[in-house]
Order: sequence, then C-alpha cells, then structure tokens
Amino acid sequence: VQLAESGGALVQPGGSLRLSCAASGSIFSGNAMGWYRQAPGKQREFVASSSSGGRTYYGDSVKGRFSISRDNGKNTLYLQMSSLAPEDTASYYCAARSNTVRLILDPREFASWGRGSQVTVSS
Repeated sequence: VQLAESGGALVQPGGSLRLSCAASGSIFSGNAMGWYRQAPGKQREFVASSSSGGRTYYGDSVKGRFSISRDNGKNTLYLQMSSLAPEDTASYYCAARSNTVRLILDPREFASWGRGSQVTVSS
C-alpha cells in the first residue's frame, strides 16, 4: 500500500484543519487505517484508528477534538482536527494494513506508512 498525506499547515490555536491520506495499491475498503503523530524529541503517539468495518478509536489527547473518517470511493482517509492547541504540533503520519477487518492500535501491526504532513499550531 502506498500512502500520501496532505493538508498540513500552520494554524492558530483554536483553529481547525483537515488532513488527507490518499492510498493506492490495495483494496482500500479492506484496509485497517490509522493516524499517528510525532513531535520533535518525542515518541510517536497514537492519534486515531479506523477499521474496514467502520469502527473508530481515538487517543486520549485528541478524543472529542479529532475525527477520523474514510471515503472508500476515493481511497482516502481523513483526519478532521478542531480546537487545535500548540501541543498538537507534530508531523502526522498515515498508516495502513491491507486485508484487515479489525481495529489496529499498535503501530507495529501497520505494514505501510506515509511520509508525513507537518501541522504547526502557533499564533
């Protein structure tokens, strides 16, 4: 699976942003998908996950502010982010595992990763 994130930008605190992840090389509807982020000097952090069956799960730090969704017709995964804060500043990575129905939370179980999209929250 090939993945390409887009949509990263500089945004003010309290603002919103939507990231996209375009996927190719597999039947997207059968993929387990996820978003992770990594800030400089910090460990990679789980953000959200989407199963091929439509289930979703969020990390505690983004719950209630971020929303993961997918458009199987466009082979695209989205991350809608709102009420952004400086601590959300990071590179955001899309991940995928093909032919997987269940929800995946462990990054070691994802087989494919994008190159990342930078989100900077600053006034």
